Amino acid sequence: MNLRYLLLLSAVCAPATAFAEDAPAKDNSEIVVYGRAIDQVGVATSGSEGVVGYSDFEDRPIGRVGELAENVPGLIATQHSGSGKANQYFLRGFNLDHGTDLAGYIDGAPINMRSHGHGQGYLDLNFLIPEMVERIDYTKGPYHAAEGDFSSAGTMRYTTKSRLARPFAEVTGGSFGFWRGLVAGSTNLGDGTLLGALDGTASNGPWVLDEHERKLIGLIKYSAANWSLGLSGYTNSWVSTDQVPERAINSGLIPRNGFIDPNLGGRAGRIALTFNGEFGDTQVSAYAIGSRLQLTSNFTYFLDDPVNGDEFRQVDRRGIFGGSLRHVIKGDGITWRFGADTRWDHIGRVGLYHTVAGTVVSTVREDSVDEYSGGLFGEAEVQIGPKVRLVAGLRGDAIGYTVRSDLAANSGSGSAAILTPKVALAWQPRKGVEFYANYGEGYHSNDVRGATITFDPGDLSPVRRVSVFARSRGAELGARFERGSLNFSLVGFWLDLDSELVFVGDAGTTEPNDASRRYGAEAALFWRPLPGVTIDGTASWTKARFRGVPAGQDFIPGATPFVLGGGISAKVTPSITATARIRHFASAPLIEDASQRSQATTLFNLGGYWETGRVRIGLDVLNLFDAKDPDISYWYASRLPCEPVDGVEDRHIHPVEPRQVRISLRLAL
Repeated sequence: MNLRYLLLLSAVCAPATAFAEDAPAKDNSEIVVYGRAIDQVGVATSGSEGVVGYSDFEDRPIGRVGELAENVPGLIATQHSGSGKANQYFLRGFNLDHGTDLAGYIDGAPINMRSHGHGQGYLDLNFLIPEMVERIDYTKGPYHAAEGDFSSAGTMRYTTKSRLARPFAEVTGGSFGFWRGLVAGSTNLGDGTLLGALDGTASNGPWVLDEHERKLIGLIKYSAANWSLGLSGYTNSWVSTDQVPERAINSGLIPRNGFIDPNLGGRAGRIALTFNGEFGDTQVSAYAIGSRLQLTSNFTYFLDDPVNGDEFRQVDRRGIFGGSLRHVIKGDGITWRFGADTRWDHIGRVGLYHTVAGTVVSTVREDSVDEYSGGLFGEAEVQIGPKVRLVAGLRGDAIGYTVRSDLAANSGSGSAAILTPKVALAWQPRKGVEFYANYGEGYHSNDVRGATITFDPGDLSPVRRVSVFARSRGAELGARFERGSLNFSLVGFWLDLDSELVFVGDAGTTEPNDASRRYGAEAALFWRPLPGVTIDGTASWTKARFRGVPAGQDFIPGATPFVLGGGISAKVTPSITATARIRHFASAPLIEDASQRSQATTLFNLGGYWETGRVRIGLDVLNLFDAKDPDISYWYASRLPCEPVDGVEDRHIHPVEPRQVRISLRLAL
């Protein structure tokens, strides 16, 4: 145990003191196609789906890669740990943890991890290179037959670029020892185009404990007329400052950006090979992914083990193999769509361990898992009138699994299946205006270790097994208005989840959750009132409650009721662009009776970009007004040394990062 930590423990016992195809170099003759400006009327089947192109967020300050997800209207990406860990997502009144009901794909390959060591549906976007993202297609709700696991709240599909207008090199430097370098380019090769990019980041972070992040990302992609093959690699290591108890801050024990345990952090890696082809009316996708994560955490400090502490490590190492097939048949007044998905997660090691000062001292649980799935769907889109479309679909999914646990009683195998119907109605009363009505059922899979568990690995007490699928049911009414430079959508939605039992990676066991209901409304705006000026905004309100529980005990912890985001980007001169953005999410209940709530969070970011010839200089100011709000808040009991053995219930927060300035220089080669 290092000296600094010993000094900290001693102090605790002392009395408290006070859609663009690519991103070419801009010139006055360039025509920029914004993804959000692409017409959706007559194409979309719900009011809450859409597309975002790179030109929509190119001139926008982004503090971390996970904020790419915030291009989906109404979605918030926060962080309660180190930069290398997956973000925590909020959408439609869900605290989605690290992705339980938010599906993500990159070039057709799934990002969510099943039966993961840290959390079911683990959705880590840190391997993305923002400048290499061509577009983001998104849907919300369980209304779309093509979307399967983890998609009840929404789905994001990222597509990387196939070519660049010219190669470039960029370097970014900023506050708190932030450095990033990016080199990218493409060239004609044979009958296609070869694209390559290399992205490296080193950062200390704004924390008392040096984050020491070291990240490297590589991408190679070959694209021909109707197919592409991509190879990507990612490695990252970091030291974490996790959420800390407010009492430690208020007492003066630690500063707001301080730490309790200095031995936290992790290492992550990913390598992926993806293939995508389009052959007539048939689309084919295949992928092979290798993934690893080692994560050391400590949320309760000395509550469970007053001597050695509650520090623990989670490990996940796996290979993921699979693909998908899509086929369209167009007839007279009817379009048929069929699809199939398959996936195999070969999890060589998924484990939970006790650690002391970052060193493993005992095993809580260690498993190897094989989880395989298949899905089929079909839907028909029928023109039932000159201005009315009906879409009806049915999806079927099956999962099989084998769990080999270090405790034989928790091993086993099995399978499960689920059918989910979908239906949509779209009415276009006039050009540029469309109304929608949707109903659908969906699901997320649970960690299959919870389907074979018999005894709690911690105390060997009997544990109730879980179902493999947690079903959702939802409906939506929406409207979309597209006229010239203005795109506007408004939807009202409802979503029910059945009683869920999920495997908790932090504890190695299962935890029941009650049935829930959410309903709310969302509005999204994209407007270009003047040449060179773009305004976008989104507002989302949700009421989220547990069902079948006593009155006053039905609040869902972490369910943020209101989200607001948006900004304005203006071309001040032919070579200068300025951007201002706001991001706000409201106070949320932290426990079921709402007697404890989080503090609302509001951030402003500012960006300025000057481009002439081959040179582009950018200036980003993150958290412009240096807000002291929390990035995320929890309420639970923890124990610092010399506190009561039962611990102290308290709000635990991870503060937003303080104001930062980053300057970038890009040179087109």
